[in-house]
Amino acid sequence: MNATPASDGRPQPHPSGACGTQSPSAAESGTVPQQKGRTHEAKRLPHGTADFLDHPDPQVAAQAAAVENLLRCWVRENGITAPDHGSLRIPLHASATALLVPVDYWSPTGWHRFGLPYLEDDPDAAPPVDAVTVAALLTRETASMEEGSPTAPEPTDAHRAEQADSSSGQEQAPVKPGLDAPTVSDAVPSAPQASESTTSEAKVPEVEVPEAGAPEAKSPEAKAPEVEGPEGEGPEARALTPSAATQPPSPQMPTRQPPTGLPAPDATGPAPAGVLSGSAPATGATAPPDEPRTSTPAAQESTDGADLVARVADSVRRTADFLADRRDNLDDTPDLFLAAEQSLLLGHPLHPTPKSREGLSTTESRLYSPELRGSFPLHWLAVDHSVLAKASAWTERGRTVPAEQLTARLAGPGLAPPDGHALLPVHPWQMRELKHRPEAAELLAAGLLKDCGPHGAPWCPTSSVRTLYRSGAPAMLKLSLGLRITNSRRENLRKELHRGVEVHRLLRSGLGEQWQAVHPGFDVIRDPAWLAVTGADGNPVAGLDVMIRHNPFGPTDDATCIAGLVSPRPTGQFSGPDRPPMRSRLAEIITRLAGRTGRPRGAVATEWFLRYLESVVRPVLWLDSEAGVALEAHQQNTLLLLDSEGWPTGGRYRDNQGYYFRESRRTELEKRLPGIGQHSDTFVSDEVTDERFAYYLGINNVLGLIGALGSQRLADERLLIAAFRRFLTDAASGPGRLRTPLPARLLDSPVLRCKANLLTRLHGLDELVGPVDTQSVYVTIANPLHM
Repeated sequence: MNATPASDGRPQPHPSGACGTQSPSAAESGTVPQQKGRTHEAKRLPHGTADFLDHPDPQVAAQAAAVENLLRCWVRENGITAPDHGSLRIPLHASATALLVPVDYWSPTGWHRFGLPYLEDDPDAAPPVDAVTVAALLTRETASMEEGSPTAPEPTDAHRAEQADSSSGQEQAPVKPGLDAPTVSDAVPSAPQASESTTSEAKVPEVEVPEAGAPEAKSPEAKAPEVEGPEGEGPEARALTPSAATQPPSPQMPTRQPPTGLPAPDATGPAPAGVLSGSAPATGATAPPDEPRTSTPAAQESTDGADLVARVADSVRRTADFLADRRDNLDDTPDLFLAAEQSLLLGHPLHPTPKSREGLSTTESRLYSPELRGSFPLHWLAVDHSVLAKASAWTERGRTVPAEQLTARLAGPGLAPPDGHALLPVHPWQMRELKHRPEAAELLAAGLLKDCGPHGAPWCPTSSVRTLYRSGAPAMLKLSLGLRITNSRRENLRKELHRGVEVHRLLRSGLGEQWQAVHPGFDVIRDPAWLAVTGADGNPVAGLDVMIRHNPFGPTDDATCIAGLVSPRPTGQFSGPDRPPMRSRLAEIITRLAGRTGRPRGAVATEWFLRYLESVVRPVLWLDSEAGVALEAHQQNTLLLLDSEGWPTGGRYRDNQGYYFRESRRTELEKRLPGIGQHSDTFVSDEVTDERFAYYLGINNVLGLIGALGSQRLADERLLIAAFRRFLTDAASGPGRLRTPLPARLLDSPVLRCKANLLTRLHGLDELVGPVDTQSVYVTIANPLHM
């Protein structure tokens, strides 16, 4: 429930605990006065729900999702703390206004739930602000902040007087653009849904948590599919016993730390709220006043507002299409892995344009989108051996299988390459693009590439769009696709192809057996072979390549990426006339387990989370500890294996790009695999490795999971944070302590470095281009674990 306006127009506080989580560190309510008589409450939808994701019009639902993403990004990247009244006020000095945002749930980990915002100075009858407008306003504000001077004029005397009138009798100094303008005021958390996982006041709920070593429900092990593939992959998962959670501490969130590494704010410019940099600054280091704000290419490029606005509009349109289609077609494919890959309808909750795909027509979207359950035959090229590049460590019965033999098998009957040629699969969209690229056109004209056209059974796109899956096939295919998806054009780099084979060989050197002996339920999905094209000049021909990935899953293996598991999507249940509600699969699993066991949902969710830490997080920490290999284990790269009841039993990591070999462990890795890193460019400084590992595994993966459980009213985030803290303490200093520095970093640092997707997108950075430490923008945020 939203705030009730008082006689002066200001929202009245909700009952304690109404927001799911409250923060004593919120800005003081009197810091930025509200406009007198102006209170915008979240509009109520039919059937008594205020969640706009459930709106019967998919366009409205898509707009709501996009606005929430933009606001989550802005809150995180600008260090905004929890409001203590009915709505969040976001000052927009460059536009001489502010956004008033209803707060439905405030998350300690960043997965906030917001209603649709309004402009402070709009008439009462004005509609809420749409995603494109929000994007334009935030772009303008960012440009003003980075230039160090506002683009908007000073507030008028009338505007200042109006603000002063609404300041609860306190005289307020006018807010001047460019000075230390406050970021939050007057926001009230809304009332939570009644559930065992929410709290009143600041009291932590008493939920049943399994004790270490306590008996737990046993379930069948995840059975490994019996398909031939690259030797050396470990067995499938088995259930692991979680340890008990500790009593959580106070829910107080730390305030944002002062920025470091930035010049002093200009007398007329706004004080920047975050630290922009491509790598973690040295402790206590600050940049001289004349240095740029950031060491990334972002500092050298202008803020591309038009690009962001266009891509937000594209993302909204596609999301609306996905929601409309899924509401009409609720039944999933019987192949469990494919169904999971097709479930990520809304995308990354902290990305401004999660579903933008520039250059994809409506017809092509129907074929190539996993969200629309698309499928299509591959386009095939015959590549002359004189321009063919390849590698394979795929073995069967002890013998290496050449990459071209693998692609010939996958092409199926009816397509034989000419003598001296190998078959190379190409995405149909990419084939259309390649014909207009000079390097590929010259090879086609010279007869070194022969166009064999579309052929074979259809393949299905997975959640990454460019990696393709066919049920029952022994391999998946990671193709180049020049579409801009999230932050990058998804074309393979030659070093990444080498990296996939190299990691497979590294694990086969004995490391994989060591890992499996300790954590038999977890493994890396191997990328042991590839094909590509090299031009007459000896350089790779961009966009003409394929990574051949082993497929360890059969149709009945319940393997799901975490991002899809926690993402809301239309369900088979109906809460109103012809309107299926949005609900994540994780919410369905927890609710079903609670019903079957008779336990509170909060207790079940906590046990589920503890099992996840043991099944997925501990094995990833072990690999860094024992080998110096850190994984870019964000939620889309992490696959969770579930038993028949929905409990975690193991996991898989996928991505031939996302490996960090620690520079400090180079000698050890060289002993395991001589020549490692020579072609893959995978060794990274420990400083950068620590920063990225903390973000991908700590913030994106685990804290993101905590945020999903909390914002979906399945568990109290404070309890899960306390459980995670205890898990990290055990990993850092318990009997089985690990050598990885990540647990101590997450426990001890008051701030963490976090990828800023909005800023990365605004500066047009491609995360696949350039050195790993400058591919994206990172900011400093308060550490939810350090309380």
